[in-house]
Amino acid sequence: MMNIGKMLIFAGFLLIMAGILVIVTGMLTFNLGKLPGDIYIRRGKFTFFAPIVSMLVISVLLSVVINLVMRFFR
Repeated sequence: MMNIGKMLIFAGFLLIMAGILVIVTGMLTFNLGKLPGDIYIRRGKFTFFAPIVSMLVISVLLSVVINLVMRFFR
């Protein structure tokens, strides 16, 4: 149970730091969802959007963060 508590505290700390970073720097303007490889089709009233590359970037970043957190708590 001690490890779960440490992980929750660490995750909360990371979320607070990320929130402060977003507020202070206005970092949400970095075109996530408009990367090369994201599919966006608009034909009249029909719109199709598939953020394939954006999903890959988020997946890689989350994998790295989770891997670092798990190594820290071994």
